[in-house]
Amino acid sequence: MKHTLVSSRSPLSRLTSPTVAHRMDSSDLILLCQQQLPPERTLFTELLRRYGGHVDRLLYRLAPDWGDRADLAQEVWLRVYQNIRRLKEPSRFKSWLGRITANLFYDELRRRKRSSPALSLDAPHGGKDDTLHWEIPANLPGPVDSLMTQEFYHQLRRSIDELPEVFRTAIVLREVRGLTYDQIATMTGVSLGTVKSRIARARQRLQQDLMPYLEVI
Repeated sequence: MKHTLVSSRSPLSRLTSPTVAHRMDSSDLILLCQQQLPPERTLFTELLRRYGGHVDRLLYRLAPDWGDRADLAQEVWLRVYQNIRRLKEPSRFKSWLGRITANLFYDELRRRKRSSPALSLDAPHGGKDDTLHWEIPANLPGPVDSLMTQEFYHQLRRSIDELPEVFRTAIVLREVRGLTYDQIATMTGVSLGTVKSRIARARQRLQQDLMPYLEVI
C-alpha cells in the first residue's frame, strides 16, 4: 500500500487553503514547502506570490535590455521548486533565491557570448562604428584611446573568462551591471567583506593581465 507524505496530523493537511497560506509567516511557509517533494501546490504558489517581484527586480537590474526576462524568471522558480528541500536555513531563503537568479543569469550570459560575435559580456553597447563603451574600473589606468581598441577588449574578455568563477561573477555584477556591493552580497549569499575581497582580487588579476597594454602608453 502506498503511503502519502501528508498525514492527518501534518500541518500540510490543514494549511493548504489559499487564505491560510496567505496569512502564514514566511519561515513557516518555506518549512512547509520543504516537507513534500514536489512542494504542495497552494503553498508554493503563495511563496511565488511573495518573492516573485524580488526575482523580477533582480533580473531587471542584471539584464534591463533583455526581452525574455520572464523566461529566465520561470527557470529560476523551476530550480526553486526542484531544490527547495536542499535549503538548510529557511531564514536565508531570499539570499538563496538571489544566488539561483544570479547563477542562471550568468549561465545565460555565457551562452549568449558563445553564440554572438559581440565583444561585450552581455548585449552590445556601441555607437555608430560599433565601438564599445565600457566603464573600466578606476584602478585600471590608461588613456581613452588605448582602452577603446578592439585588441584591448579582446584581452579584457579573455582575462575575465579566465578568472575563477566566484571572482568572475563578482566583477561582472559590479563593473558590467553596476550593482552595489550590498546587492551583490545579497544575490550571491556571502558577506559584504567577501564581496569586496573578491572584487579587489579580480581587479588586481585584470590589471596584471592588461599591464602590457597600459605600459606602452
